[in-house]
Amino acid sequence: MSHPLQIQQRIIELEVEHRDLDVVIDTLVRDVNHDELQLRRLKKRKLQLKDHITLLKMQMMPDVPA
Repeated sequence: MSHPLQIQQRIIELEVEHRDLDVVIDTLVRDVNHDELQLRRLKKRKLQLKDHITLLKMQMMPDVPA
């Protein structure tokens, strides 16, 4: 995936999923009987998304000579 428009589209998709996870995590935290394992998995997925978004954004930046 090297085309800038494809990368930008993927970033948008991942950001939407990241925001959706925020809502799900907040809802789970408010529930007294929430599943702790599920909550940890969702938080881990959210961090993975953030890392992936960061890597894709770095690909969008032009190379700067040292």
